[in-house]
Amino acid sequence: MGILKPTFSVVLDDRRIKTDGSYPLKLRVTFDRKRKYYNTGLTLTQEEFSKLPTSKLEHLKDIRGQVKVLESKAEKIYRDMHEFTFSAFEKLLLAKPEDIKPTDVYSVLKGYIAKLNEEDRVSTAQSYTCALKSLSKFKPRLVFEEITPDFLRKYERFMESNKKSSTTVGIYLRSLRTIFNQGIEAGLVKKELYPFKKSKFQIPAGRNIKKALTIAEIEKIFNYPTVPLTSADKAKDFWIFSYLCNGLNVKDICRLRYKDLEGDNLTVIRAKTKLSTKSRQKAIRIYLTDHAKLIIKKWGQPQLSSSTYIFPILGENISALRERELIQYFNMLINRHMKKVGKDLEFLKPLTSYTARHSFSTVLKRSGAPMEYISESLGHSSFQTTENYLDSFENESRKQYSNLLTKFDTDDRK
Repeated sequence: MGILKPTFSVVLDDRRIKTDGSYPLKLRVTFDRKRKYYNTGLTLTQEEFSKLPTSKLEHLKDIRGQVKVLESKAEKIYRDMHEFTFSAFEKLLLAKPEDIKPTDVYSVLKGYIAKLNEEDRVSTAQSYTCALKSLSKFKPRLVFEEITPDFLRKYERFMESNKKSSTTVGIYLRSLRTIFNQGIEAGLVKKELYPFKKSKFQIPAGRNIKKALTIAEIEKIFNYPTVPLTSADKAKDFWIFSYLCNGLNVKDICRLRYKDLEGDNLTVIRAKTKLSTKSRQKAIRIYLTDHAKLIIKKWGQPQLSSSTYIFPILGENISALRERELIQYFNMLINRHMKKVGKDLEFLKPLTSYTARHSFSTVLKRSGAPMEYISESLGHSSFQTTENYLDSFENESRKQYSNLLTKFDTDDRK
């Protein structure tokens, strides 16, 4: 026996004629041998109703369009319902648009994407949009109760069959996990149905490819010759600046302002954590070596006020989307030239802006810097060891460890 589905159609209710000779049009809902009728506010005579499907008269064409909208609305309400009942359907049908809360997974996901865009979190919004497209391709309609360990395993196999990496699968499934948690908070799904548990389903982790360079390789980058003030020279300098400044990523470098600079120190709150971890934000304190200061002097712009960007990469009062475009372009410029540097130096690892971050932490670790200091320097506020061990490091310690980044006379040349 197949699954029972309701049917929807607008019909002429000829049980009671109006004074003008017309009858009301009503939405008829049929389910499990039961029928219910809902007012539409439209009326027609029997003759007009018989002509409704094909008439070219303007008022009948208008009503025909309204009828299609009503029937489509009823179908959509049903599709978004996990289980059809007349009472639940009626509540949604008669509700005002602003009172209707999304109940299916994709509606909640779309709402979250809209919220991210409103907060100018463009990159995150685009990541969730990609997850939405991928999941919709796998299953066009999805309710929370259908997200089971079996569903997740099938989706994972679907992605693998389409040659998607485990990293991509992990990103999309973490997005889905976030939406499932929102569904629990909104009362759209029971907490007991949570499928993302070790005993049920584990989100695949991406391959951890080692990206860090040795101190000997980094010395070769410092000594790599470039024509002054060219794009290649700029790319090299900003790669080095990232490495010297706690592995600061390109977005955070672009957003540096003179108010973040005080003497030999930069104080930065990473863009990545400004909204996502408001309750536990932690500023990163960066000691500027002489080499880092020279890069600021070389590529920085004049300070008109404390809010002036240090580097002339972003413009003032630009949209979040335009900011993202400019940062992506600058990151591509760095990566394009640094890949050539890596090739010329015969490095086995690809040389990108992200390599600088990995190298910063790894060089310090190999040099004996405490793990707590490294965690704090990277801005990993979620690390319990960092939160529970030391609140901060004194300037002398920061200076001492920063100087290790250019200690090229080390014996460790592996």
